[in-house]
Amino acid sequence: MKKIIPFIALMLIIASCNNSKEKENSAQNKHQMNSTENPLLSESTLPYGTPDFSLIKDEHFQPAMMEGISQQKKAIEAIVSNKEEPTFDNTVLALEKSGELLNWSSQIFYSLASSNTNETLQAVEEEMAPKFAAQNDMIYLNEELFQRFKTLYNKKETLNLDAESLKLLEEYYEDFKIAGANLSPEDKEKLKEYNEKIASLTTKFGKTLLDANNGGAVTFTNKEDLAGVAEDFLKSKENKEGKGWTIPLQNTTQQPLLQSMDNRASREKLYKAAWNRADGSANDTKKIIKELVEVRAQKAKLLGFTNYAAWSLQKTMAKTPENINNFFAGLIPAATAKGQAEADEIQKMVKAKGEDFKLEPWDWTYYAEMVRKEKYDLDENQIKPYFELNNVLEKGVFYAANKLYGITFKQRTDLPTYHEDVKVYELFEEDGTQLGLFYTDYFARPSKRGGAWMSNFVTQSKLYGKKPVIYNVCNYPKPAGNEPALLTYDEVETMFHEFGHALHGFFADQQYPSLSGTAVSRDFVEFPSQFNENWALYPDVLKNYALHYKTGEQIPQQLIDKIKNSGTFNQGYSLTENLAASNLDMQWHTISAEETITDVNAFEKMALSNTKLDAVHAIPPRYRSTYFAHVFAGGYGAGYYSYLWTEMLHHDAYNWFENNGGLTRENGQRIRDMVLSRGNTLAVEEMYKKWRGSDPKIEPMLKARGLK
Repeated sequence: MKKIIPFIALMLIIASCNNSKEKENSAQNKHQMNSTENPLLSESTLPYGTPDFSLIKDEHFQPAMMEGISQQKKAIEAIVSNKEEPTFDNTVLALEKSGELLNWSSQIFYSLASSNTNETLQAVEEEMAPKFAAQNDMIYLNEELFQRFKTLYNKKETLNLDAESLKLLEEYYEDFKIAGANLSPEDKEKLKEYNEKIASLTTKFGKTLLDANNGGAVTFTNKEDLAGVAEDFLKSKENKEGKGWTIPLQNTTQQPLLQSMDNRASREKLYKAAWNRADGSANDTKKIIKELVEVRAQKAKLLGFTNYAAWSLQKTMAKTPENINNFFAGLIPAATAKGQAEADEIQKMVKAKGEDFKLEPWDWTYYAEMVRKEKYDLDENQIKPYFELNNVLEKGVFYAANKLYGITFKQRTDLPTYHEDVKVYELFEEDGTQLGLFYTDYFARPSKRGGAWMSNFVTQSKLYGKKPVIYNVCNYPKPAGNEPALLTYDEVETMFHEFGHALHGFFADQQYPSLSGTAVSRDFVEFPSQFNENWALYPDVLKNYALHYKTGEQIPQQLIDKIKNSGTFNQGYSLTENLAASNLDMQWHTISAEETITDVNAFEKMALSNTKLDAVHAIPPRYRSTYFAHVFAGGYGAGYYSYLWTEMLHHDAYNWFENNGGLTRENGQRIRDMVLSRGNTLAVEEMYKKWRGSDPKIEPMLKARGLK
């Protein structure tokens, strides 16, 4: 997932607050810290301007961000008080340059708030939220500023701007309109209230969910209850006091450990802990959801839209909720039919094992693994020894990037990091030119939110002479002691996926940071990442990295064939759980301002029933509403569909590669030049069509899923 960093130049900060007078005064006092005391107030002296984590402390973030807010306010005041006629330089470029300190400090802050948080950072996040919301409104609801942009937009054809500068003007103008610049003064004030409320609720949801994930961890005191679970995993989860084993919850509904747990009661216990983590627990999120969707609906109505999704989708490929629902409608029947066929097959396996019970969600992966072993003779434990983390990264992910794009990598051990698990690599072009820095943070910990993501510490831009500094974050189980980290194939794909986002950022070649790299629509930003997954199983790449961690033996062709042959296995389940989550997101965000939700669980049940996504009893949504962080705490509200939308793109794109020679430097350079390096300088549908030679087709996706 591309993490949508919520700094001001791009979007409204998703956060929460307490507006107490004491905190206001505290912030103002801290704000007085100067640049000699606060490393965030001056440019980093490290290579690429990367953050110096040896100097940055928790107490530095709020003063730096407050100073960034102050500087940007002064810059905006200077723009609107300028008596000269609006020009690109004194208006558009001036706004683009106005938030440099704020963007820099908040990018670093939100990276740590997501990957290595603590009570101090959480408090700062809450306190800063209304300030960021107000800052966003100060810009995009500023009538005088909007009029200057409107003047330029209306005569854009006569300004003789280069293509990228023209796109920057057009993007800002659209952002003003979407944000509500055409509203009356009274409605703008109402919108500001909604924005602050949304900011408050989204951060409250994220904080509550983090507590729910940590609080929902399941402790087993009897080792027999964990029969079937690998010894190395148990060793890593053993409580320090020696009293049992604590299993943390993953972000999704299904928990990876369910696949290997022999004890059905233990499976049910772990599954229900995940399912109920934020429903009826001390960290219940239902009230937050109810308020949040209602405020979002009110905001959409104020802006002239029937629902939040209709407003939110304006700058996407999909454009409207109707287009997304039609997209879903083309997938749901085939997905649920295949899911039911899979359920029937698994139920037969249950019976074959001498059991007599109805298949439940907590049984699925356990018995599905038996079906897979029987049908394809494929055992995940046979595969994992060949997928050692460092080999996957350096001999797989990096190797594929070298073959396609010519780039090379060198580990840097001289740069400070924010956690001992983080590694740093320097990237170089084929001719040796420096390309950027890449940070990896792969292991799960209580201070890290669930999931996997990519974002920037430093964004590429020619305006500031900046090369990119990018990080990938995952949540792989950390092995005990010096044991190797062995990955499942799904985790291998996740690593390739997140590095696809990184490549999109590294290949950015833009003048302006707000158009750079991954600054594209949500339903396109996942395309480069999903496309990069294809190289995980590409023969030349796979044989280079899939080496047994003990013997160095290359993965046998027999196992490779098994992985490939099982590629469409369980795809009915996978697609149905994804469609169910995507549908929940869309249903929540197409309610009107006149609707009142009285029962979150009842609404969820109805939403799944109405679209027949509850047709297969044992297939739950990938995320329940109560722990759906993407849409209630992240930047994917009314946007979770984008994972399936971009899946269509990536299968269609890989189909082009298959028909044009596969993994070659020529093909890699072509997609880099025409897509990956273009940022948001061209309409994404036009960009894709120019590269592909046609509009994307859904057939390759259906074929890859085994649905056609």
